[in-house]
Amino acid sequence: MGELLDDVLGGGSGGLTQVKMATAMRFCRAVYPCWALQTRGLSAAATAPGASGVSSPLKRLPARVKIVEVGPRDGLQNEKTLVPAEVKIQLIDMLSEAGLPVIEATSFVSPKWVPQMADQVEVMRGIRRRPDASYPVLTPNLQGFQAAVRAGAREVAIFGAASELFSKKNINCSVEESLQRFEEVTRAAKEQSVPVRGYVSCVLGCPYEGKVSPEKVAQVAKRLYSMGCYEISLGDTIGVGTPRGMQEMLTAVSREVPISAIAVHCHDTYGQALANILVALQMGVSVVDSSVAGLGGCPYAQGASGNVATEDVVYMLHGLGIHTGVDLQKLMDAGVFICRVLNRKTSSKVAQASCKL
Repeated sequence: MGELLDDVLGGGSGGLTQVKMATAMRFCRAVYPCWALQTRGLSAAATAPGASGVSSPLKRLPARVKIVEVGPRDGLQNEKTLVPAEVKIQLIDMLSEAGLPVIEATSFVSPKWVPQMADQVEVMRGIRRRPDASYPVLTPNLQGFQAAVRAGAREVAIFGAASELFSKKNINCSVEESLQRFEEVTRAAKEQSVPVRGYVSCVLGCPYEGKVSPEKVAQVAKRLYSMGCYEISLGDTIGVGTPRGMQEMLTAVSREVPISAIAVHCHDTYGQALANILVALQMGVSVVDSSVAGLGGCPYAQGASGNVATEDVVYMLHGLGIHTGVDLQKLMDAGVFICRVLNRKTSSKVAQASCKL
């Protein structure tokens, strides 16, 4: 068939032009009718304006993306074996050396609920802070905020949910009650000029309620933005989202919150994280949360596997020509370090391919 097809196309070294591609498809359909059924509609795409070269959505990608590294907090909070404070400090310092602009350091929650974060003060006082990086901490309430500021935190984050049942399981209150609680934090933060980032969990699905409506996500995001959160991170907590769901959800949220103030936080449970992130980038999002070595999960969301690996996100972004400021080799070194401490294999496909673990 190859020689016959070459005759039809006229040979030559000019490559497959739009005309040649369309001719080849008509030939194959005539010779192999079954193939025609599988490729219906492709000829229109092949001959459409702009079909050759890079597809138009890729031209809309941001020139720079800010990576928010959540490994030291979100990545480690679910570990059953307590990780020593000195290990956490070294991990954060290695991530700083890799050039990550934002590293979520710890969480000021009660050790009763998250024992892994009981050393938050020691960690905050032990890390070497780069002047061009920020080290936010999670604060669930006013008491946590006050403790964080005393420990030297210069940025905090609050976390809500778009699911009522998840909110009750995670922070023991309704969505509305959580938002009222967060207003106390944002007021206090504003008085002390402390930036606040907002998280919304379960934006593409809930382990208890199933599908979550984009409108509900938009309502919660709007409230957080209105009360002073400079950035809203939208989390696919159990990793069930697909590109279409991500598009629908972001369309709804961007009607209420500027796209420049939106970040995405994807788990890779179903292997959809990078695809979902790419859709978000095409829609104008330029902030992505990720976790070194793909560490992480949620103690209140059964089946929520690790976050998307920072190494994989950075590799994809660099391949797209997007600037991150991150040294991929140093980032992989940090992943090797923490995985050896935890005695586990990395979840990063890039690190695996590089034979790092």
